[in-house]
Amino acid sequence: MKKWLLMILMGAIMTTATACGSGSSGQEEAKVKQPNKEEAKEKQSKKVGKTVVTLSIQESNSFYQSLERKFKEKYPDIDLQIQSYKNKGETWGPGEYEKYKKTTNTAVLSGKGPDIIEVGGLPFEEYVSKQLLLNMNDLLDQDQTLNKNDLQMKVLESLKLNGGLYKIPSGLGIAAFVGDGNAIKNSNVKIDDKSWNWSSFEEISKQLIQQAGKGGKKQLFAVANYPPDMILTEMLVENYAQFVDRAAKKAKFDSPEFVELMQQIKKMYDEKVMTAEQGEMGNQLFSSTSLMSPNDLIRLYSNFENPVLLQKPHTGQSEGTRIFPLSEFAIRANSPVKDEAWKVISFLLSDEAQSLQDREGFSLLKSVNDKKTGELQEKVKSGTYNIPDGKKVKVSDEAFTTFKQFVQSADRYVDVDGKVLPIVSGESVTFFNGQKSAEDVAKLIQNRVTTYLNE
Repeated sequence: MKKWLLMILMGAIMTTATACGSGSSGQEEAKVKQPNKEEAKEKQSKKVGKTVVTLSIQESNSFYQSLERKFKEKYPDIDLQIQSYKNKGETWGPGEYEKYKKTTNTAVLSGKGPDIIEVGGLPFEEYVSKQLLLNMNDLLDQDQTLNKNDLQMKVLESLKLNGGLYKIPSGLGIAAFVGDGNAIKNSNVKIDDKSWNWSSFEEISKQLIQQAGKGGKKQLFAVANYPPDMILTEMLVENYAQFVDRAAKKAKFDSPEFVELMQQIKKMYDEKVMTAEQGEMGNQLFSSTSLMSPNDLIRLYSNFENPVLLQKPHTGQSEGTRIFPLSEFAIRANSPVKDEAWKVISFLLSDEAQSLQDREGFSLLKSVNDKKTGELQEKVKSGTYNIPDGKKVKVSDEAFTTFKQFVQSADRYVDVDGKVLPIVSGESVTFFNGQKSAEDVAKLIQNRVTTYLNE
């Protein structure tokens, strides 16, 4: 799922540097007057008439190098300085990530740090509640350089918190559900993925298994290679607001709905509708996946001969295909260069920046996604696109059209607390293996999550 990248801020919280000199009084004076490296860069830039804008990222790669270069070409009067905590491919030592978060959080809460912050993995809601981040609503509305008809405004709307737009991503991932198109097509079972829930999914799966398995030798499953606690976690992510009220800091895991959800999952495993065993091509009807680019459409053919993209089954009112933002950026509210910082964010949303190589995920621009999908479609048609094993793959024009529509329609964002999920997964195992009742496990989850939310 979503991959949190890590950023640097160490130099930004330094206010003085120790200088060399003889005599104690001279040393103390040097400590006061000697600027740190960031201050020196800023002063040097001001000398040549440039405004410095600092942007922190968690991991450097060629996309950000190109972004910095292209931005400076367009805005020569702005000195964009991108600070990275890690270079791409570098690993983290024990406790290093927690140290990074603590250091970064201290700087942001004290009103210091870079002008633009990558906020993935940081306590974003706390920053907003303390008015530490800039609401970019008006800046976006007033920006004349962006084509709002091309921009995925519904996605940005879904990212708002308390009506304010405080973060903007550089790309998107899509949480998808894939079905075996051949099994579905050859049955008389109708699937309305816009309205189905997990109860109807169970019934549909049983019908498909019965019809697709006639005369076959393989054991069929609705979902394979998924332990029940993972299915529960996935259901929770898709319907998070039904069980966690983040604003009120309240959990609802001891509700009859959650108990019933666990019991339903166990029933599907007991009846062999689902299995934790390794799945093979042709013996599973559905699979969860994450889509990050048009190339992932081709990847789906490694699991299914005729994959069909579907919305995931839901509970409650959680309909639609879920997106997860990548590399989310916010502007510090007390930045002295807010207007220039917005130019960086605006440029990030431009066709020039969204089309750069190595930018992760689908674009915020519909035209960029359509163009990349179209280019892939032409390669497949001409036979010049090979999957990793060297084989050529056939994908119909209809499949590409459906894929484009699926990508454009994905706009449901769920803000999930990553520390809640392991609690639910870990405690639920004792129910699925028969050690505890669903009611007892639900109470344990409720108590632990409530304690965490109120810490």
